[in-house]
Amino acid sequence: MSWTEHTVVRGGVRLVCRDGGGPGRPVVLLHGLAGHAGEWDALAERLAPRHRVVAVDQRGHGASERRPDDVSRAAYVADVVAVVRQLGLERPVLVGQSLGGHTAMLTAAAHPELPGALVLVEAAAGGPNPGVDEHIGRWLDSWPVPFPSREAAAAFFGGGPGGDGWAAGLVERDGGWWPRFDRDVMTGSLAENARRSFREEWDRVACPTLLVVAEQSFIPADEVDEMLRRRPDTHAVSVPGTGHDLHLERPDALFGAVSAFLDGPSRGAGSAVSGRGYDLPVPRFPDEEGNDE
Repeated sequence: MSWTEHTVVRGGVRLVCRDGGGPGRPVVLLHGLAGHAGEWDALAERLAPRHRVVAVDQRGHGASERRPDDVSRAAYVADVVAVVRQLGLERPVLVGQSLGGHTAMLTAAAHPELPGALVLVEAAAGGPNPGVDEHIGRWLDSWPVPFPSREAAAAFFGGGPGGDGWAAGLVERDGGWWPRFDRDVMTGSLAENARRSFREEWDRVACPTLLVVAEQSFIPADEVDEMLRRRPDTHAVSVPGTGHDLHLERPDALFGAVSAFLDGPSRGAGSAVSGRGYDLPVPRFPDEEGNDE
């Protein structure tokens, strides 16, 4: 698919968006912390025939403003609202992974008139999570930057589609490959998550919602159980053979789950997460040799 690039400016902060310009219901894709809009390419390709797909480099990330003064959760939410309104997206589906899912959830809570549906990929409402900002800071400090090549970076990030997706977010400069973000912006973006819970915001979400978690999820099972208990009309699905970056590892399965959610009839209560049992099936897709995965 081909992308048209838009620049949305809010409060002096420049946000770069990639717009697939497809027909039908708009979908806004929000990457996680230290990520970039390109992480969604494989999912966007699958969505494009039926949806207008917009992938956002969020503040402090990718091609957007690198050092914004404000990295609060409210600032991220206001950016999503600005993108939706300035691009004229009518009742979009907000899809976010990890911290991008958290931003999507807070946007739906604060602006119930804005989204038509919400998809949270490896994202939760719980907390507080003391020390998460320091933990992520140590992880970022472990990156051996500059990487000598994208291939070396992909290997560092674990190889496979996940490693390739992370490496694709780097930029070449001065003979090496560097992140397109600043460490303190990333840790600052997690400061509120470290100190408080967002379950009250979760309770205020009114639109249809799908939780997508990995088999090896970062989200504790009891946290998803609690989210389903508090909003029992929520749908949920687990994607086998995946970790936190399931949108990179299994975009086919994620597409199947999202499509089933958006196209299916209204369902009843979401099921408990114990044993990772959920109310939406994960479709099976053939691999390149035609075998079921």
